[in-house]
Amino acid sequence: MRQDSQMLLTPTEMALADSAAVKKGVPAVSLMAAAGFAVVEAIRRRWSKRTVLVLCGPGNNGGDGFVIARLLHTAGWPVCLAFHGDETSLSKEAMHHFKAWQGRVETFSDALFDGVELVVDAMFGAGLSRPLDARYRDMVNAMIARKLPICAVDVPSGVDGSTGKALGEVAPAALTVTFFRKKPGHLLFPGRALCGELVVADIGIPEQVLVDINVQTWENSPELWCQDYPWPRLEGHKFHRGHAVVYGGESTTGASRLTARSALRIGAGLVTVTAPSRVWPIYAASLISVMATSLDEGREQEAFAELLIDARHNAICIGPGAGLQGEEKVRTRHAVLSALATKRAVVLDADALSAFSDDPHTLFDAINGPCVMTPHEGEFVRVFPEINNSPEINNVHATDKVTRARLAAKLSGAVVLLKGADTVIASPDGQAIINSNAPAHLATGGSGDVLAGFIVGLLAQGMAPFDAAAAAVWLHGEVANVFGIGLIAEDLPECLPGVLSDFKQHYCSTEN
Repeated sequence: MRQDSQMLLTPTEMALADSAAVKKGVPAVSLMAAAGFAVVEAIRRRWSKRTVLVLCGPGNNGGDGFVIARLLHTAGWPVCLAFHGDETSLSKEAMHHFKAWQGRVETFSDALFDGVELVVDAMFGAGLSRPLDARYRDMVNAMIARKLPICAVDVPSGVDGSTGKALGEVAPAALTVTFFRKKPGHLLFPGRALCGELVVADIGIPEQVLVDINVQTWENSPELWCQDYPWPRLEGHKFHRGHAVVYGGESTTGASRLTARSALRIGAGLVTVTAPSRVWPIYAASLISVMATSLDEGREQEAFAELLIDARHNAICIGPGAGLQGEEKVRTRHAVLSALATKRAVVLDADALSAFSDDPHTLFDAINGPCVMTPHEGEFVRVFPEINNSPEINNVHATDKVTRARLAAKLSGAVVLLKGADTVIASPDGQAIINSNAPAHLATGGSGDVLAGFIVGLLAQGMAPFDAAAAAVWLHGEVANVFGIGLIAEDLPECLPGVLSDFKQHYCSTEN
């Protein structure tokens, strides 16, 4: 069961939540008043009393702005309220709060910014799906030019709350206050960077309204998967914790060694790296707790298939350092197809994906068991050209990261982990998780190989692919946060045990 607290609501789903709250007896005018109050409280916690310009648009976001202006004025803050739009088109609740404002209502102009120390951007909220009209664009450009601190209501005007896309120029906010639940656009770039500090406020919408909303997107958190995390049992032994196999290549041996080390660190009972005999000594000499087996020269493909006959090898990772040049590519493709033929848990990363860039459907057709793909954007483009080259698939616009990952998961039959600063994990059934805890210094060579190892290690221990991918990504980010600047890939598996101990203490109250 996914946790309600981690749900991400699209603007459409948020509108359904608002409507359901009204049907349950919460007046719409009260919801708007509560939203405005929440913004004012967040402003007063962050800034001392100062001159404020509140920019209001024609929708309910502007209605929140009317409340904000009135409450700040009542608290003794110097306030200027500006509105652009047709008063007669305001909703009943927005009109109510518009009339409650007793001060002047200014028209939009650059001169309004003179002497202002804080701007409240209440022009447009998360539901905007088209570029701003000229007059609003002018105000956004003025905010950017003046470099004033901005508090955005719901999202900075011009950010699509569903996708995080910037629909033209956007003035970055220092603080964004949203309501009830985050939106995907708060976590997806560039929206995430444009929001600044994000506050989610309770405005009185009953939690029960979520029951009838088919939410399919969550923010990654241990709360989603901690109950299924495979902790060691007192009565267990290494064979209970699975045996992961990592396919090792010739030219980049460090990648698969990182993967193997990481699979072992995250708890796989046994890990074997298998590699061509020509480079087997490199693996054998450098790996201690990880076993290394040799694939006989001239019959590497047959030898790998024979290794997989042993059903105790219950999770397989192919890709890190596997190779794409000449015969290496042939062997990589064969290894992938051999692994998938076992119908055991498989992680496909890096070269294992790019090896099928000329005929990805051969890869997709072979997926008949638990599988996690971990492409970065470049690999995604190569393996899913249909999604990237067509503006529309099945009447769904394939432009934002979550939609693209969902379509890829459905097309391939695998859990797709689309990497990046805003990594998305998508399942073939349409569920998606957005990760938000990865720091900038995680972008270092080899970190993706470690992530692949974390995933295959969790799969070896019996964790379901979607949950294993989500857990691995979160732990990957958390380790990087704990270690800090100066991180290199080798540090990630070595720092993992301390993070796992803290994670278990804070999120897992009982052994499972």
